[in-house]
Amino acid sequence: MDPAHRFETLAIHAGQPPDAATGAVMTPIYQTSTYQQQAVGQHKGFDYSRTANPTRKALEACLAALEGGAHGLAFASGMAAIDAVLRLLRPGDHVVAVNDLYGGSYRLFERIYSKFGLSFSYAPAQHSPDLLALIRPETRLVWIETPTNPWLNLCDLRGIGQAIRGLPGRPYLCVDNTFATPYLQRPLETGADLVLHSTTKYLGGHSDVVGGALVGNDPDLIQQIAFIQNAAGAVPGPMDCFLVLRGIKTLAIRMDRHASNAFQLARFLEDHPAVDHVYYPGSESHPQHELAKRQMRNGGGMVSFTVRGGPEKATRVAEATRIFALAESLGGVESLIEVPAAMTHLSTSDSPLAVDPSLVRLSVGLEAVEDLRADLDAALRA
Repeated sequence: MDPAHRFETLAIHAGQPPDAATGAVMTPIYQTSTYQQQAVGQHKGFDYSRTANPTRKALEACLAALEGGAHGLAFASGMAAIDAVLRLLRPGDHVVAVNDLYGGSYRLFERIYSKFGLSFSYAPAQHSPDLLALIRPETRLVWIETPTNPWLNLCDLRGIGQAIRGLPGRPYLCVDNTFATPYLQRPLETGADLVLHSTTKYLGGHSDVVGGALVGNDPDLIQQIAFIQNAAGAVPGPMDCFLVLRGIKTLAIRMDRHASNAFQLARFLEDHPAVDHVYYPGSESHPQHELAKRQMRNGGGMVSFTVRGGPEKATRVAEATRIFALAESLGGVESLIEVPAAMTHLSTSDSPLAVDPSLVRLSVGLEAVEDLRADLDAALRA
């Protein structure tokens, strides 16, 4: 594919030519673990499906094209992809991360890799100088999410990328782009070394697959991670890759609808007497709305808000909805509601990164917005 093609065209075609054998327009599911070799050590690019699989290769090429990167690697989950990045580091290395991040990332950082000699420091995503001030000579990785999970703060991608590029012996910059997707922003274009996705979320888009991915431009860096991918073996199966490829084809139109619904619900919640505060980058009330307009196509499909009356009432609201399903995860066609402090971010509960227990997080789906608004209103009034 010509990289000059528009996003929607790349999403449908990049890495996915019609099957040479049959002309099938959908990438086949190569449900095989091994491949016949033409001679000892001579094969057609595939020898064992932990190392490479044609369906996975198509997904990796498509992901790279969407992020404007040269290389993509697919993993069995978003956490497996994060784990692969951390395996680049050595005991004594230091990581700087945003202090508002997915609870699973924090758990992996502090409860696993801190045991192996890595150290971690955290700063607010929205205060780039504070984040950059934590970098020291032994810092080998800067880890950011934008928008963050669950407070929906933004990192200044271009500012942070430029600042890190100027450092001697600079650390890697990895951006978790799960909430925004490559349709809303492309961090490689602003200085990131790696972009990470939980393909479980918006890229898959239908709550029927678990996966992860990394995209980058530096061939040496990608080669190191590809070695880890093969050696550790946390790779997705061909059916998982097929499902993510299928989801990606409608990513652009889905993200526009997610954002339209989320924007309308954010405005409704801002005026609701049972709500204290709403967090949505697409709203003018968000303190970083101007940054959102500069670096994102739209505000995305995630909305968080605090409930007036505290944690008990937040829990009651989350349990009272009928269309919004009380569930973890996000990015599917159906709307979800959760209380992060007791669910996705429970691992941070005894740490300085603990989430306000009165915060409710919405993954706004594709249902009729009038029905979603009525559902939230009934739960808040109850």
